[in-house]
Amino acid sequence: MIKAYAAFEPKGELKPFEYDPGELKPHEVEIAVRFCGICHSDLSVIDSAWGNTTYPVVPGHEVVGEIAKKGERVAHLAVGQVVGLGWHAGYCNACAQCHAGDQNLCAGSQATIIGHYGGFADKVRAAADCVFPIPEGIDLASAGPLFCGGITVFNPLVQFGVKPTDRVAVIGIGGLGHLALKFLAAWGCEVTAFTSSDSKREEALKLGASHTLNSRDPKEVAAAAGRFDFIISTVNVKLDWNLYLSALRPRGRLHFVGATLDPLDIHVFSLITGQRSISGSPVGSPGTIVKMLEFVRRHNLRPVVETFAFDRVNEAVARLRSGLAHYRVVLRR
Repeated sequence: MIKAYAAFEPKGELKPFEYDPGELKPHEVEIAVRFCGICHSDLSVIDSAWGNTTYPVVPGHEVVGEIAKKGERVAHLAVGQVVGLGWHAGYCNACAQCHAGDQNLCAGSQATIIGHYGGFADKVRAAADCVFPIPEGIDLASAGPLFCGGITVFNPLVQFGVKPTDRVAVIGIGGLGHLALKFLAAWGCEVTAFTSSDSKREEALKLGASHTLNSRDPKEVAAAAGRFDFIISTVNVKLDWNLYLSALRPRGRLHFVGATLDPLDIHVFSLITGQRSISGSPVGSPGTIVKMLEFVRRHNLRPVVETFAFDRVNEAVARLRSGLAHYRVVLRR
């Protein structure tokens, strides 16, 4: 039996829950969970904000632990090996996207916490090709958020060929944004942090930003016209996106990793005249996750986290809901 914490209704308190995972499949591994990050996507699934939650739901898709068991077909992982698991617990491995190495775009993929029990537990199972050895030298206590938040902001650097000579801006300095600052600074870019919080300006500089601008001050944003090659938005609120488009250089890109629910009100003329682009991306492919882990190891990067014991899971969830978390919340065993 696997012992977990589950929600039994939208916005419900997490309660102890046990389930029998059945026989381990040949291509699966079972991970003994040591740490598990809590992401806003976990809150969305707990609350059924996307309308696809099945209860009871066991959240948790930023898992760090050791391989406890492995299926007979798993050759690249060993029992006792320290690994991480992120948003996906399985790919179809039959579609064009999987064959092209874009498993993160697989329409038949299995999410770790939707229709599957996640990592708020003593153990979790997943297909072995979704599980990644963690290189020696990476801090395990803070590594969990790399497998969702980290890869979400790292992926566009690879997908869109961001160069070390580029000027890049990050909108929002929170769970995603603080990692984007760290990654981009290590990537070699000149980085500007857009933040609505004066208290975060000094910290943004410590995290790797060279400059800060007030995202709520139209005059400050307008003064940055034509400055950036790439702007990455990590926020889920409506902003004046046309103003941010004007801050791009010709051929610049405004890229979304934060899921704003409001429609984008965009003046197409700004796109046409400057040959600018708007895009979005999810978590990365297995190959990109491996690249991220090596990049993190090489540059000794780590998310800024607050940790809670697993039996304080509801306190940890409340901390994330409060908006005061600094910057990611991680459960520890």
